[in-house]
Amino acid sequence: GVVKIRDEAAISATAQQYIRDLEIKCTGEKQPVQELSGGNQQKVCLAKAFETHPKLLFVAEPTRGIDVGAKYEIYQLIMDMARAGKSVIMVSSEMPELLGVCDRILVMSGGRLAGEVQADATTQEEIMTLAAKYV
Repeated sequence: GVVKIRDEAAISATAQQYIRDLEIKCTGEKQPVQELSGGNQQKVCLAKAFETHPKLLFVAEPTRGIDVGAKYEIYQLIMDMARAGKSVIMVSSEMPELLGVCDRILVMSGGRLAGEVQADATTQEEIMTLAAKYV
């Protein structure tokens, strides 16, 4: 069989880089993730996703239950990825989040696609009308 050898130094360096770049508040790369705040746990999840160098990132409710400061940082990370030419699909029930982060918003109603709008040319009212279309 093939034996995989872990490069602990490289793993540590990568973890330290993400701690720095994503401003993860922790005692160091050895601290268990479950000991971190919700926002910092979310950042660790994003770091793990970023490390796979995806062409497409799918996030569902990426800021649920975390403080406003951490929300802003996570929005920035998502938008940075999109600016780098990657595709990001975000599912969210928070209207300001959708309007502030997304380019296009596809609205679901009753399990069906009710419409598509451009985030910079729509209103919360238009989105709510679409959301109620098939209810």
